Amino acid sequence: MPEPIDLFFSFRSPFSALASHDYVRLAAEYDVRIILRPVLPLAVRRDDFFRPENRPWMEHVRLDARRRAAFLGRTLIFPTPDPVVIDLATMTIARNQPHIHRLTRLGVEAERQGHGLGFAAAVSQFLFGGAKGWDQGDQLAKAVAGAGLDLAAMEAALDGGDHDAEITANQQALTDAGHWGVPTGTVRGEPFFGQDRVETLRWRLDQLGVSRRK
Repeated sequence: MPEPIDLFFSFRSPFSALASHDYVRLAAEYDVRIILRPVLPLAVRRDDFFRPENRPWMEHVRLDARRRAAFLGRTLIFPTPDPVVIDLATMTIARNQPHIHRLTRLGVEAERQGHGLGFAAAVSQFLFGGAKGWDQGDQLAKAVAGAGLDLAAMEAALDGGDHDAEITANQQALTDAGHWGVPTGTVRGEPFFGQDRVETLRWRLDQLGVSRRK
């Protein structure tokens, strides 16, 4: 049986977008099953997380994400609109968050349809490829199609579904694994946080005797 790896992932996280490349490669090289477990970003999970005094932290995250992308030879441009509705002047998070809730629920549905990792990679790389007006027209639908999924059918499946309950369960599972941030991959309950820890996860898989694909 493939070794299960839970991947806790946010569609607003630039580091999740960068890590999606690495997890796709990991899944191709090892006999693993990567289970996408979408969570809401901390900005939405915790109302008090982004305060004016936290501005330097947020600015550093943006700087570091761009720098890490350049180091890896990848493109990373933040999407417009921001998946999280935020007043940057006051660091106030809007109560109504249509974009990030939609994306996170779609991530849950993609995993239910057996294409979670492909969806996460296609959509996050589309968003952080500098997508502008991504919430309009058929741009998102085209990105989703790249993962072998139909956006209209997925959104129909969201109606009356229990996707929010699964998101809440994912967030609790991330806490139970001993972490709070994304991307985090867990194998046998052990968390590996950050895009730059995928190589450490590979090392652990080798230690555990997980087979490499031929």
